[in-house]
Amino acid sequence: MKVVIGTRGSRLALWQTDYIGELLSEKEGVEFEKKIIKTTGDKITDVPLAKIGGKGLFVKEL
Repeated sequence: MKVVIGTRGSRLALWQTDYIGELLSEKEGVEFEKKIIKTTGDKITDVPLAKIGGKGLFVKEL
């Protein structure tokens, strides 16, 4: 079974994804794939976060 995990590209998100992916890969027959997703919050860097959506801005698109 192939498991695809969507994640942001931040160091923390990538570490968390790799950690869980390794745990999943220990199970027989489980294949792990990481997919980095750029959210609106990642793409818009010149406007304060509160003005473009605030809370949940990064995760709601995942």
